[in-house]
This record gives sequence, C-alpha cells and structure tokens, in this order.
Amino acid sequence: MAITTVPTGSSTEKPVSVHENEHETLEYTQALHKVNSRLAHPLAGYSHERLIEMGATYARNHGMEEYQEEFSKGAMLAQDPGAFETIPLLTDEDRNMLRREVTHKWSHPKELYHMVIMCSLAAATQGMDETVINGANLFFLPQFGIENREWIAGLVNSAPYLCCFTIGCWLTHPLNKTFGRRHTIFITCLVSFLTCLWQGFTNSWQHLFVARFFLGFGIGPKSSTVPVYAAECSPPGIRGALVMMWQMWTAFGIMVGYIADVAFYKVPDPPHITGLNWRLMLASACVPPLLVCAQVYFCPESPRYEMMKGNHQRAFNSLARLRWTKVQAARDLFYMHTLLEIEKELEHTKKNKIVEMFTIGRNRRAMIGSEIVMFMQQFCGVNVIAYYSSVIFVDSGFSHVSALLASMGFGIINFLFAIPAVYTIDTFGRRNLLLTTFPFMALFLLFTGFSFWIEDQTARIGCVALGIYLFGIVYSPGEGPVPFTYSAEAYPLYIRDLGMSFATATTWGFNWVLSMTWLPLVRAFKPQGAFGYYAGWNMIGFLLVLFFLPETKGRTLEELDRVFEVPTHVHAKWGLAQIPYFIKRYIFHQDVPAPILLDLSDTPHHADSHGGDYKEATEKV
Repeated sequence: MAITTVPTGSSTEKPVSVHENEHETLEYTQALHKVNSRLAHPLAGYSHERLIEMGATYARNHGMEEYQEEFSKGAMLAQDPGAFETIPLLTDEDRNMLRREVTHKWSHPKELYHMVIMCSLAAATQGMDETVINGANLFFLPQFGIENREWIAGLVNSAPYLCCFTIGCWLTHPLNKTFGRRHTIFITCLVSFLTCLWQGFTNSWQHLFVARFFLGFGIGPKSSTVPVYAAECSPPGIRGALVMMWQMWTAFGIMVGYIADVAFYKVPDPPHITGLNWRLMLASACVPPLLVCAQVYFCPESPRYEMMKGNHQRAFNSLARLRWTKVQAARDLFYMHTLLEIEKELEHTKKNKIVEMFTIGRNRRAMIGSEIVMFMQQFCGVNVIAYYSSVIFVDSGFSHVSALLASMGFGIINFLFAIPAVYTIDTFGRRNLLLTTFPFMALFLLFTGFSFWIEDQTARIGCVALGIYLFGIVYSPGEGPVPFTYSAEAYPLYIRDLGMSFATATTWGFNWVLSMTWLPLVRAFKPQGAFGYYAGWNMIGFLLVLFFLPETKGRTLEELDRVFEVPTHVHAKWGLAQIPYFIKRYIFHQDVPAPILLDLSDTPHHADSHGGDYKEATEKV
C-alpha cells in the first residue's frame, strides 16, 4: 500500500494511506450525489399521512395556523403535483384549479403577469444600455477627438463591461442578501437611470468613460438578479419559458436602442450645446429603468428570499398573490421550504464550494460546458455588430442615416428571430442548435468581411448588410438563448448560484475584451481580417461544442449527474465519432447506427466523478 506522510504539528508524523484519501474523496462525492438526488425528489418515500402531518406542522410552526388544511394538501401535492386527481383531502374546486394548470398553463393571476412585464422592462433596459452607444459613436468620437485613437474609443465603449467584470457582477450576492430581489432590482435600475442621464451631460471622453463605468453597477447585478427573481416567482409549468423571456426582451431592448439612434439622429444643436443628438441617444436609455423603478414595489418580493430571511408568512403572502388558490401557494411554498432544508445540510460540509467546482469531476465538466457557451457568446462576434454596426456600415460606404437604419434592421432581426428560440431550444436541443449555427455564423462573417473587397459601392454595402443580417438570423436562436439557459441547468443545485456568478462574470469579462479591441483590430487587419478572426473563433466554438459540451435538454437532475460524470476524453471520442456518422447518414444517405454516449434508460448509479474508468460509456462510443 502506498504511504505518504503529512505534518501533524509536532515532531512526529502520521502515516496516511493515499488509497484511504481517495476512498474518502469518493465517499464524499457519492454523498453529494445523494444530496443532489434528494434535491431532485425531496419528498420521495413519504406516506400521505406523514405528508399531511408535515404540512400542518409547518403551518403551525410559522404562524399560519389558519392555513393548516391548505398546507396539508400542499405537502401531498408537492410530492407529486400531477397526482391531484387521486390525492385525498382535495375538494372538487381544488382539483378544477389544479387541472386548469395543465389545460390552461398560461392562465394566471394578473399579479404574475405584472411581474413578467416588470422583468421584461428590466431586460429591455439591459438591451438599450448596450446599443444606444452604437449610433452615438458616429458623433462623440470626433467631438472628443478620439476618432483615430482606437484604444481610447474602445475603452469608452467597453467601460460598463469592465465594471461588470471587475466589480458589478460580484456585488450580486451581497446586494441580494442584504436588500432582497426587489430592492436590488430597484437599486440597479436607479443606477441605470441616473448614469444614462449623466452620459448625456459629459464634456470629455474621460468624463464619459467614468459615467459609463458607473453604468456597469446597474448592468451587472441586474443581469443576474432579474432571471433569478422571475424563476423564484414563476409557477413550475411555465418557469423555463418565463426565464427565457430575459434573452428575448433583452433583444427587444437592443432593437429599441437602435430605433432611438435613428429617432434622434437629425436633432439640431441649440446654442451653446454641441452634439445634442448623441446626448439624447445615450440619455434615452433612462426611460425603461425609470418605469421599472416606478412599478417594482407593486410586485411581491421573492418568496424564496423571504424564506431565507425566516419570513415564512410573508413568503406565503407573496405566493398567494401569484397563484389562483392558497392550496397552490402552499404547495409551492412547502416544496421550496423542503429544498432549503436540504440545502442547509451542505452548509456544514468541510469542503469549499469553489474548490469543488474544480476538484469534483461532475462539477468541473459542468463548469467547462458553461464557460464554453458563455465565452463563445462573446467571441462569436455578435457584440461587435451590436456596438459598432453603425461604424461598420459607414466604413462600407453607407451614409450616417443609412448606417443607423441598417443597424436598426439588425436589431429588428435579432429580436424577431429570438422569439422562435422559446420553442427550438427545447425541441432541437442546446448542443444541436450550436453545432448547426456555428458554421453558418462563421460563413456569414467571412462573407461580410470579404464583401469589403467589392469595388462597386452599391454591391458592397448590399453584401455587407446581407452578411450581417444573415449572421443575426442564425445567432438569435443559437448562441443567443443557449448560454444562460445551459449555465442555469448544468450545475448541481447546491452550487448553481456560484456557477452562475462565474458564468455571468465570464460573459461580461469577454464582452469588455471584445468591445475594447474591435477598433484596433480593424485598423491592424482591415475589416476582412477582423471579421475573418471572429469567423475562425466560430469554428473553434463548433469544435469545443462537439467535443466538450454534453446535451442537457430534457434531463432530470439524476440524469444530468450521469451525463456530466462521463469523462471528458470519452465525450470527446463520442463527438469525433459523430462526424463520420453525420456524413454517412445525411450526405450519403446510408442506414448506419448513431454513436451512443450513454444509456439513461436504467436506474441512475454513481460513477467515479473524478474521471476514472467509465466502462459503460466507453463501450457504447
């Protein structure tokens, strides 16, 4: 047996078996799997009698004695929401309302849809914050004398994302813990409102940089908080669709930002004011956050946050406003309470969650997948177009007005083609969408860049616009919605908040890199080389997805555990085997069996999540 020694704090040394350490680590990993499985089915195995007692006890212990019957019913429903037809205690009225959840899944109280509208406006705020700078670039760059100082211009454009990456995103947890979801949304939208106005009154590039840097304090925490708030308030049946709304309405805000650029383009300068048009463009983004601030306190606080603060009755009152009946509210609250109790068990483990992100194979592979899609969301090149399309169109031969109109066209396409993603992401799958769209994004970026070699101006500007529009069409249902959806579901529940913090910081960090370097890249390599550079990254993204990105569509938590336990080299080998299969099956129309990575039809079991032998997966490649 291999032996090593570790210092014990005295002159003696205690022998420790390496195999014993490995065994302890494996036992701990398996314990995490068990807790994760309990998080997936926290009430499995309880009898109806026990659940009735648990529900009533919970109501009594938290000052809701008058709702003991509702919580008894809710506890049974929380165990199996689909079994309402056979659950005792439920009245015909209860069953009718629960049946309506299935037959009319979009029928909910107006309070819920008010919350959806508020979250949608917050997402639109995000989109406008990102794109009003696009048209303003045509005017403030020459006014402040930085038109030919690409690094300075990039620094000003990228200032909010520099703040998000370095400070803003990391304020999400303390702000939510201290103030709650609603207060955090209010604070961040107030910051967005004030800084957008501030941008309109700047008198130098340094001043504008500072104003835009502070805008990052509004963008960063809001981008993490609003989707979480929507998820915690939404009914289970439509939770995924409502969380997906964040991406769709961000695309709507991007479109509105382009519209604002066009609307204020011809505003003349009054006496003693230079550049009123670009100032109004930047300041116009203050309208959506002001609307959010005006209505956020009419929405209920997140019930999960109230429970984490020990305010169970207030949590119940919040849910009661968002559901048709108190039985439904009791069901969702009791389920939430059960999950929180299991999560508390993990707070007393000796392991550090950040360390577990890297040392436990299942978590590490989830992080790799999440980081791939988040990194590629930026390096696919989309925000080059979002932030600089007006400059790109002008360089191709457009007039300023035509460039702004063409940019608005890209914004409209980005929004319209994001709508089908609500359907396609759950039918075609995350991985398939990316594998399909990455090659086309590369092709259309090459087409856009090579179009700058066309000598005829009319043909050149037409081809540049066509390339950018085609790129937007394939981006919107692929790399648009997939990254946040994938990151939110890939991690085990007990480290999901931490994983999302990493994911958000990644996307904003590389967003900053992208917007900072585009103008110097164009100066050094011309548009042909700059677009070709990001076309190359799209092909790298295709290979990264093919080899290292497991599919998560339609998987339960236990199935995801097994999917992410497959060693990376096994998954890469399976991805490589898909290439000849695709060629034979879809090009030569041969009837060949598809390579199988993992058979999930049997009951879950625990494999070595540290990347050890995974015989079953290897044999099926």
